[in-house]
Amino acid sequence: MPVSAPMIVLIDDLRSFVDGRPAEVARTSAAGVELLTSLRAGRVDELWLDHDLGGDDTIWPVVEVLERAAFENDPVDVGVIIVHSANPTGAARIAQVLRRWNYPVRLAPGHPAVAYETPATD
Repeated sequence: MPVSAPMIVLIDDLRSFVDGRPAEVARTSAAGVELLTSLRAGRVDELWLDHDLGGDDTIWPVVEVLERAAFENDPVDVGVIIVHSANPTGAARIAQVLRRWNYPVRLAPGHPAVAYETPATD
């Protein structure tokens, strides 16, 4: 029986995985909510969250989806939530809220796996 690749989701407006690992990527909170909703029937092995998503957009609509699911006794099946935000206050709040609902959360600000994409030079 073939082993399937882990389901990795990254919600970040600017950064990507530097090692090119396969991941589903959402650049806005609305796209993140839509992506999590579409994956709801399965398992998300790693969910990477940034707090500030550009302009006035933040990760909070995504966090609310996770909260609501747990409140309704049907939490999202997630192996680990990695909060990689450079916003320490926002990251701490995300972790506090999600841990309250027993989601496995790791704080990893400045994690080397995610970085800003640099334009290719000729």
